[in-house]
Amino acid sequence: MAMKDAQPGTIHLKDYEAPRYLIDKTTLKIEIEQDLAKVNATLDMRRNPESDYSGNTLVLSGQQLTLECIAVNGATLSSDQYSITEDELTVHQVPEQFELVTEVTIYPKQNTSLEGLYKSRTMYCTQCEAEGFRRITYYLDRPDVMSEFTTTIIADQSECPVLLANGNPVGFGKMGFGKMKAGQMDDGRHWATWHDPFRKPAYLFAMVAGDLSVVEDQFTTCSGRTVDIRVYVEPKDQDKCDHAIQSLKHAMTWDEQVYGREYDLDLYMIVAVDDFNMGAMENKGLNIFNTSCVLAHPETTTDAGFQRVEAVVAHEYFHNWSGNRVTCRDWFQLSLKEGFTVFRDAEFSADMGSRTVKRVEDINLLRTVQFAEDAGPTAHPVQPASYMEISNFYTVTIYEKGAEVVRMIHTLLGADLFRQGSDLYFSRHDGQAVTIEDFVAAMAEVSGRDFSQFMNWYRQAGTPRLSVRSEYDGKAQQYRLHFKQSCEVTKLEQGKQKEPYQIPVKLGLVTEQGDLPLFGTSDKNQVIEITDSEQTVVFEGIETHPVPSLLRGFSAPVKLDYPYSRKELALLMSHDSDGVNRWNASQQLAIQLMQSLMEDYRASKSLVMDDCLSQAYAKILSESADDRAMQALVLTLPSELLLAEISDEIDVEAIHHVRQFLCGQLGQSLSDQWRGIYHDNSPKGDYIHNANGVAQRSLKNLALRYLANAGAEDSLALVQSQFDEVDNMTDRLAALSILVNDPRPAAAVLSMQALESFYNGWYHEPLVLNQWFQVQAACPLPGGLARVRALMEHSAFDIHNPNKVRSVIGVFCNSNPVNFHCEGGEGYRFLADQVLALDKLNPQIAARLLTPLTRWRRFPEQKQQLMKGELARIMSEPKLSSDTYEIVSKSL
Repeated sequence: MAMKDAQPGTIHLKDYEAPRYLIDKTTLKIEIEQDLAKVNATLDMRRNPESDYSGNTLVLSGQQLTLECIAVNGATLSSDQYSITEDELTVHQVPEQFELVTEVTIYPKQNTSLEGLYKSRTMYCTQCEAEGFRRITYYLDRPDVMSEFTTTIIADQSECPVLLANGNPVGFGKMGFGKMKAGQMDDGRHWATWHDPFRKPAYLFAMVAGDLSVVEDQFTTCSGRTVDIRVYVEPKDQDKCDHAIQSLKHAMTWDEQVYGREYDLDLYMIVAVDDFNMGAMENKGLNIFNTSCVLAHPETTTDAGFQRVEAVVAHEYFHNWSGNRVTCRDWFQLSLKEGFTVFRDAEFSADMGSRTVKRVEDINLLRTVQFAEDAGPTAHPVQPASYMEISNFYTVTIYEKGAEVVRMIHTLLGADLFRQGSDLYFSRHDGQAVTIEDFVAAMAEVSGRDFSQFMNWYRQAGTPRLSVRSEYDGKAQQYRLHFKQSCEVTKLEQGKQKEPYQIPVKLGLVTEQGDLPLFGTSDKNQVIEITDSEQTVVFEGIETHPVPSLLRGFSAPVKLDYPYSRKELALLMSHDSDGVNRWNASQQLAIQLMQSLMEDYRASKSLVMDDCLSQAYAKILSESADDRAMQALVLTLPSELLLAEISDEIDVEAIHHVRQFLCGQLGQSLSDQWRGIYHDNSPKGDYIHNANGVAQRSLKNLALRYLANAGAEDSLALVQSQFDEVDNMTDRLAALSILVNDPRPAAAVLSMQALESFYNGWYHEPLVLNQWFQVQAACPLPGGLARVRALMEHSAFDIHNPNKVRSVIGVFCNSNPVNFHCEGGEGYRFLADQVLALDKLNPQIAARLLTPLTRWRRFPEQKQQLMKGELARIMSEPKLSSDTYEIVSKSL
């Protein structure tokens, strides 16, 4: 695959211009042959009346296409009437309104980038977001050009009996329930034609041709229409579709009830693809999913996997309105659709399960991954001002931080006004490509609020820090909170003045008797808006000295600095009415203790656990829990990734050693309680995926980990018994992970046997093997790099498959810090080698693997130099893709 030379150009938001031409209708004929595909495109085009362009030259995007012929209004163009570069087709003169016909040849089987049209196992499929359509045909491949598509696919009937595209099938009828009859041809080929009545940009185009089975269902909308649901999978996966279908139907009902959004086509299709760069893609009416995000079965899928399927299915469905019916004007507005939709799918998941647990999971992702991105060289605003390669901006900032910004709007307006704002946004902009400013304007109009300052959340990069101090005057019964906000200037903002944010702080005041009423009302929760650099809030009539419960529900994505004592944190763990802040208090208490122990470790002092943490844990273990999943989260120590993120300088060895020490100490000191928890939460009977079962398994497996970390005599027997006897992947994989990570000699033998048994039982299931790879790649025991190199030589590993790459290389470099950052920089050299190899195959995946090296500034000097050296080696590659070049150049 040819690569662009290094130093690609930068695209700026300020340079946006309306498209010079529009495409009213797009008619495609795609003929799939043995080693190639021919694409005939007929485009009904006209000059855009909104454009200031006065010339008559047409420029279309196109990459890796072989042009066979081109015609304007039926007249074939001679070679001097157009020109072709590596990225564009230029027609030197076109009329005001015209029909453009092109025919190109492409090579799907050679397309290892998995953008455009490519071959995956038993099927041909597409991925066009963000700029993949230009690898299918010459086009105005930008989101503000929306067209009505009609697509005809022609392929060999024996190789590709199923032919799918966006919209509804036309030109032929149905045979029986949901069985579509494609047109027959004399040479063993057949054809099918699909029409999508809703205008869409090219990035939402999709087609699939392959040998697939279908699982069918139906949904009745709120207006009484019947929607056919079809999930297309390889025949062996037909028994893994029910959870996705039920999740889809729940999402369709939820969106009708919460947002008033009804599905608009007669057919909703999902196709499961094993080779896929992303999680899933919301192509209109034909969603294409990574198999890991749609297939689920108790024997092959963990509880986390079930929850991921539910969330991703919902996310892609919600895009039908927040992304498809109303799309983004340009890629700088990516969070308009992604941030809003992530917020919608998070609320859906919260309503389907435990709201507090879902919120805690989201906060953990923000604090460990998004805050780190904000502090790194690739930091960017939710609405970026520039980019080199748009695929590098499918980030946790765009998605998760973007969702937090929408959540803050929801917090400020309340549910009713937010619904009014979303209704106005959808009705006003249906069928349009719009901006973040259009979305916020709808919210401003219904609420009467001024969002000028709030827009700093979209336009400024970095994570704000909110420092809070308190004063209590018992005589005056007055309590004061002093707020001070700040935000470091990021690399992209050098020389600019950071403006204060509008920060909604949901808070309460807590005593041993519970929450206090605030501001003379019965309300024990208040949202305070911090808008100045420094601001003081005064509470009157406070009879006892309270402890502040700040940022309840994590009401703003900021770093909070308040000098809680360990006693105050213990009080919040026991008495705060806000579940998120009870969990946060447990995290902060553990962090205080762990940071103190890390100082002792670096000073070569003996490590001794303060009793405050074990006492707090013992109290929680002794209480009956209404939400066992929440109890498990509160009893889980902060991760090594979080401890690294909050460190001024990351000491990988100290973090790992101290966390392992604490796990062992807590396991020993509370061994009787952990053993009781394990047995009490080992349900009898068959596996059921429901909230109670998920909670029990999470608490049970946490207890088992603590017992194993403590080296309890019976722990290996418990783990081995669980691995051998359970009927579900959640418990079996938890047991396997505990065995693999256990440093005891007896565990080494058991883990080898368990790994072999696991592989022999599941070698035929690619998704299960991904988990087998992940467990080994994440193992922190010595020799991690050698194990990963061996895994890459395994017959089940495929460097061309993104899921396998993420499961081995990605997990090792991101989730095994003590081995990745080993002395001598061997882990860094390994990652650089893999990035260089993958950059020639799949630049998107290569660029995303680079993240650990981009954080080099956070490490001690010796590690900094080693990491920088590998980045420089990558940078010296003469044919580096624009994806990888952008990340490396910004990092250096």
